[in-house]
Amino acid sequence: MTATTADRSVVDIRQRIALVAGAALLAAGLILVTVVLPAEYGVDPFGTGARLGLLQLGVTGRQVAALNAAASAAGTGQGAIIVAQSRPFQQETVNFTLAAHEAMEYKYRLEKGNVLLYSWSATAAVNYELHAEPDGAPRGYAQSYEKRSSITQAAGTLTAPFSGIHGWYWENAGDQAITITLSSAGFYNLSHEFHAGAPVKNKMFQ
Repeated sequence: MTATTADRSVVDIRQRIALVAGAALLAAGLILVTVVLPAEYGVDPFGTGARLGLLQLGVTGRQVAALNAAASAAGTGQGAIIVAQSRPFQQETVNFTLAAHEAMEYKYRLEKGNVLLYSWSATAAVNYELHAEPDGAPRGYAQSYEKRSSITQAAGTLTAPFSGIHGWYWENAGDQAITITLSSAGFYNLSHEFHAGAPVKNKMFQ
């Protein structure tokens, strides 16, 4: 074999290798675009993923990944999904009578992050505010969560943003006595009941 023939053989081999490599890259690219992107990421530039039934896999995969990321962030952050408690939750249903034009407050002691579930109803419309007094706040300071006029019921869930007492102010603006019924559950250990001109009544929960 002459030098020229040997050179040509080397060139031919290199060309074949380049063709094989190019074909492999082209095949990999086609698989990536037509199969991997639709199935893994929900991206379907040529519509082949939809025709092959792969696109929904990618959409579902992205949704699952987003849900897992949100759950992981919530489980390790301030708004954790589970907050362990050293004692069982409390629950009670209480009734209060408000004379005409009388007002009162009823609040629970909650530590930061503790949850309170509640619902209340009144036999006639009242003016209402849900608010809290943080530990260490100046005397007379209150953080208002919700304030409404002339309503007969409300319900909700409160997650204490700080430690302190959290609860309700009700005012009977009518000319007749009314009854308020409150049902609650949560990790409170103390309640305060206050009527204008009367001493505060404290109740401990075990």
